[in-house]
Amino acid sequence: MQFKSFDELSIQDNFIFEKVMREKSICKELLERVLEISILDIAYIETEKTMESGLDDKGVRLDVYVNDDKGTVYNIEMQTYKNMPELIKRSRFYHSAIDHYSMEKGADYMTLNDCFVIFICTFPIFSGKRHKYTYTKKCTEELGRELGDGLTTIFLSTKAEMNDVSEVLQNFLDYVDGRPPADGLLQQMDEVVHVVKQSKEWRGEYMKLEMDRKKYWREGKEAGKVEGTLEAIVGMLREKLSVEMIARITNMPVDQVIQIGKEHALL
Repeated sequence: MQFKSFDELSIQDNFIFEKVMREKSICKELLERVLEISILDIAYIETEKTMESGLDDKGVRLDVYVNDDKGTVYNIEMQTYKNMPELIKRSRFYHSAIDHYSMEKGADYMTLNDCFVIFICTFPIFSGKRHKYTYTKKCTEELGRELGDGLTTIFLSTKAEMNDVSEVLQNFLDYVDGRPPADGLLQQMDEVVHVVKQSKEWRGEYMKLEMDRKKYWREGKEAGKVEGTLEAIVGMLREKLSVEMIARITNMPVDQVIQIGKEHALL
């Protein structure tokens, strides 16, 4: 069993990325780079780690969940798990969960705000050529006609061939890919990463997560039963351990781990 140590973490790890995105000015400017718009202000939406979707009591945990001055909702997160079909389905679930969480009982459907789900992928996606793929609902019969339901899903990739994004967004993707920070925003991000990596508090939080992961692994291994393994897998998924790592730890096929994650609304 091998877990990533705190010293090995980088901006690619959600533990670090979430801490960096907690810097309001950084999160706001990154959203502006991704969407190529100007945002007056953002506010963090607290969901107590997991928001209930209302679908069979399943919930979803969103690390970076904010809205802007117009009420537009944004969820942005890092993705290192190379399973695009699963990620596409997850984006659908995220949109549904966010809508349900945002809409009060009895509220009019027109109160639903626009919503962006943004995944930053550290691997090639779709054709492998583009850095950015933006999806909205469009009419099949009349090209160019959009549904206008306010839902947008954006997939970003740090690995691509085309010169298809702005210079500042390319700088960010290159930084995530391991290159030195090329502008002021990325230097700020890098400084926050350094602060987090030097923080005894954050190190302690991560070590607790690591201890919990090891605990889940031991309990599942010692139980020697399907129930024990299932509990261990669910626990590790909740702590966002990679599917591949969970499969290695539990000696279960990756597809079975994915299925368990879907059944518990964790993937």
